[in-house]
Amino acid sequence: MDIAASSSRPNQSDIMTNDAGILHIATPLPGNTGDPAPWATDRPMNTSTATTSTSTTLQPLLKRGLPKLRELLRRQRRDSDGGADVPDLDFVYADTDSYQQEMAELYSYTEGPETVLGLEAFQDTVDGRWEELNDTERRNCLMKLLNQLEVVNRDVRLRSMRTALYLLQGCWSECADATQQCRTTAANVIMFYQCGGFQSFIELLFMEIANGQSANLRKPSISLADNVDLRLILNVLYSVVETMRRLQTESDPKVLEVVEQFRSELSSPDELLAVTLFHMVTQFCSNNCPHFPIKKVLLLLWKVVLLSLGGVDELLRLKNKYRGDYDLPPVTENPIEIMSRMRAVPPPTTAADLLDQQVVKRNNLNAARKKPAIPSGEEEQLDSSPEAGSSEDSSEEPAGGAEDSDYDSPRPAVTPVPVETKEYKTLPWKPKVFLKDIEAFLDGCRLKFVGFTLPNDANTIAGLPKPIHESVAILRQHLYLLLSDAQIAAEEVVLANPVSRGGDRESRSGVWETPTAVRDTPTAVRDTPTAVRDTPTEVLYSNLLPNLPQYMIALLKVLLAAAPTSKAKTDNINILADVLPDEMPTSVVHSMRLATDVNRHKEIVVKAVSGLLLLLLKHFKINHVYQFEFMSQHLVFANCIPLILKFFNQNIVTFVAAKNSITAIDFPNNVIGEQQDLDDTVDGSDNSLYCWRNLFSCINLLRILNKLVKWKHSRTMMLVVFKSAPILKRALRVKHAMMQVYTLKLLKVQTKYLGRQWRKSNMKIMSAIYSKVRHRLTDDWAFGNDVDARPWDFQADECALRSCVDRFNSRRYDPAYVLESDYRPVDNSLTNVLNQSVVLPEEFKSHYTVWLDREVFNQNIDWELLLEVGKYHGS
Repeated sequence: MDIAASSSRPNQSDIMTNDAGILHIATPLPGNTGDPAPWATDRPMNTSTATTSTSTTLQPLLKRGLPKLRELLRRQRRDSDGGADVPDLDFVYADTDSYQQEMAELYSYTEGPETVLGLEAFQDTVDGRWEELNDTERRNCLMKLLNQLEVVNRDVRLRSMRTALYLLQGCWSECADATQQCRTTAANVIMFYQCGGFQSFIELLFMEIANGQSANLRKPSISLADNVDLRLILNVLYSVVETMRRLQTESDPKVLEVVEQFRSELSSPDELLAVTLFHMVTQFCSNNCPHFPIKKVLLLLWKVVLLSLGGVDELLRLKNKYRGDYDLPPVTENPIEIMSRMRAVPPPTTAADLLDQQVVKRNNLNAARKKPAIPSGEEEQLDSSPEAGSSEDSSEEPAGGAEDSDYDSPRPAVTPVPVETKEYKTLPWKPKVFLKDIEAFLDGCRLKFVGFTLPNDANTIAGLPKPIHESVAILRQHLYLLLSDAQIAAEEVVLANPVSRGGDRESRSGVWETPTAVRDTPTAVRDTPTAVRDTPTEVLYSNLLPNLPQYMIALLKVLLAAAPTSKAKTDNINILADVLPDEMPTSVVHSMRLATDVNRHKEIVVKAVSGLLLLLLKHFKINHVYQFEFMSQHLVFANCIPLILKFFNQNIVTFVAAKNSITAIDFPNNVIGEQQDLDDTVDGSDNSLYCWRNLFSCINLLRILNKLVKWKHSRTMMLVVFKSAPILKRALRVKHAMMQVYTLKLLKVQTKYLGRQWRKSNMKIMSAIYSKVRHRLTDDWAFGNDVDARPWDFQADECALRSCVDRFNSRRYDPAYVLESDYRPVDNSLTNVLNQSVVLPEEFKSHYTVWLDREVFNQNIDWELLLEVGKYHGS
């Protein structure tokens, strides 16, 4: 049988793809067709005939299939990338977006008509314009509004709440522009807080929560009409919190004093507002209160935690402060500033890109063959002409333009402003080495050169060659002492000395044992006692601790319901209670606007949940590492890792560039200035290449995932099991340096488990990891020689960590915690023992004479022996 005949109609099993995704058609071997192999027969094989026959037979097939394959791959790239030629995004990461944008995201587009009701309530309550009143009249007006909040009549309370919200919105009917509206809002918020308005609305919130629990709405569909009072209260509270948070940057000392007083009030242990909002989230997710406006609750919760605990700058300050308590050197690198100066790496090459490169090379080769011969003199003249370089570039431009025309991919509407980046001539990060890395390095060297090891000894280098001494010196130069190690060591000292250091809960302290390797170094860490800090983070954690697992599960449920990749299910929670109107729209334009509002609503929910989780993780880790581990373990147990991977398993470039907003009807644009006819307005977003909140959410989720899996082999294996590498590779197509760095970190921790073939096929990613991610001098992440990654240790590590965390929580926060019987204090004073009041049971009192006869009068006492025993103990 001829080889060509057997390969004229290839089977499905004969079609394969290589690592780059290019299609190949495998020619079956002669042994697979029933003929003997050529090396098993005596007659020679005509290789030229077979090759020619095969190529001539496959040529028509390739000619027919390659154009269709190329078009398919181009369409796939167009659908998955959304524009691979997009330049670097000029996104600047911060705690939040601008003040105007954060206030606009509080209100849904469906709530737009209710804004005018505030003006009508203000006109019914106050005579004249607000700007014409003096401070005394304004305070009297505010006190009158707060008194009306306590009346029984709901209509009066509702009018007062609308009036208060109108004042906190900056009296927009009296403002000419958004700047004046912001100034009026700041002044009214300070006066509102000084009059006690914030506390009054918190009491109203408690009342509405209690009423919602008693009502327990079970309607088939929840709309805006079911939570009018609750939405007004949350709008007022959010306006106060967000405005106070923005006033922290003011220079007026009086304003800063008011802001600091408000911040301390939010952090007071009595009835924390954050705990109440967490409880609302759990009630909403358990379907006990489905009418709660969950978006407003999450936004208020996020901003309350952000204001009370602090943002990025406060985190860096607290980290250096706590490191100073243990005599650790301060951290000088600011990761956000370093990543803001980086340049994004090119996205990974796809199969369509490789096909395009082959087409361009083939076209250039054909053009070179058809090019007429040029005499030597003219050739020299052409080479010396200044237009030679431009003609060469222009010859390649039509080919690229033709390819782009085949893609039909949309071009950016505007030319983006180029991002100013600083080119690093060296690596952007300073390498780090941990103490256990030095110990492991020395143990290996001792075993090789001396023949024995010294466990937990990072100082002894006797008997080792001089190059090993130099290596140890270099490692010590890059030694980084972790704050978490100091906290764990202090906790171990407390557990080892429960009587001397574990008795008093308020002044319980520990000791950070100075590592032997660094006792004589300039950055030596001395024994420093540390007490439990009375910080806002400590207060928040102690109040969240009893129900923290339920809070984490509730937040992840909301995140799952708001994820773009989640499918609608009957048992899912309804997060659209504060966006759906009473009557669904009938026109096409209003239906499209409602769809935009729903997508915008989900994006804001994802933004709030991701920002809240990241903020709690970072503050808990700085305050005490066991607090961080407790929260992270419950996130892992609630399937946070596969949930985040599911979120990124979408067209992430399209999600980042989504324009689910209409600027013309955002607050305060919908009430300030000249209003246009919005009946036909569907898409009024700006021409930016990205959506701020979506890119912010993606970066936050990647950072959360990094914190969960960092230095945890079992959780790293979860990334491998869930096949996260292809998902993270698609995330690299977003051309923003910060997002790419956190994506490369996640790829780096699992490269040793992905196999040699994956590393060989993704050398661009390996190079990007080398140039963008911090180096650990003893980490062989690129070679897969990890001796610590033993599958049977994963469960043991998690159980050991859980045991340490539970012991820490019991000792520090459980009021019923008692020491072991061997360590309980004993009172040896005879006077104190005799003065103790003993409660005798009634049965003993009734038979007291019988006890005397049996135990006292009828017993023979050897007084001589008793005196000898007493003399012995006395001596």
